[in-house]
Amino acid sequence: MNSWHELPRAAFDVETTGRDPHQARIVTASIVLVNARGVPLQQPEWLVNPGVPIPEEASAIHGITTERAGFEGQDAAEAVGQIAGTLADYFAAGIPVMAFNAAYDFTVLAAECRRHGVTPPAPRPVIDPYILDKQMDRYRRGKRTLVALSEFYQVRLDAAHTSAADALATIGVADALARKYAALQTDPGQLHDSQVRWAAAQAASFQEWLRRTKPDALVDGVWPVRDLVPAAGCHT
Repeated sequence: MNSWHELPRAAFDVETTGRDPHQARIVTASIVLVNARGVPLQQPEWLVNPGVPIPEEASAIHGITTERAGFEGQDAAEAVGQIAGTLADYFAAGIPVMAFNAAYDFTVLAAECRRHGVTPPAPRPVIDPYILDKQMDRYRRGKRTLVALSEFYQVRLDAAHTSAADALATIGVADALARKYAALQTDPGQLHDSQVRWAAAQAASFQEWLRRTKPDALVDGVWPVRDLVPAAGCHT
């Protein structure tokens, strides 16, 4: 029986106005569907008018300015509805959706859905190469960004920090992890449930390390969607 990395699968990525997933607005989004050989079948992209100014530091990362989003961007409520609907269809069909640091992208989407009165997708099964890499190679030194993991696993990443390129690279890194670690070649639903536990354990470990110097540090280990009402305190 073929593993999930040898079957149709998708990837989801957003570029936004900021780092806080509860407050960030979607500026661009991509959902890439590939076939069993990894060849893209569908690759819808959205350029969104977020309805708020895009900070210069965010524009410097993804290249979209407030002016461009205002002139060329799709209405946010309409775009969020389309993004949520596309993902919901994939999940309903049992197609796993990859997302790098999925707790960010899916929390952003959930917050946007609530903001615009859209029904959010129930994200399962999700496969997050950020969580998988930390679990399978937990003591490796160095950064764990998508750029760093693409280099480590020899996955091509052109135009980093554009949603389409990042989505394709996410599939590539996830596939490389599955090829390297046989333990990941399991049912996508079971792997999803394992990642819920792994993400919580990874966050608890990081929180313990942070509290050596910052006793009140809190690290949210909920995955793949964080609580839309952040708890009081310091969050990482």
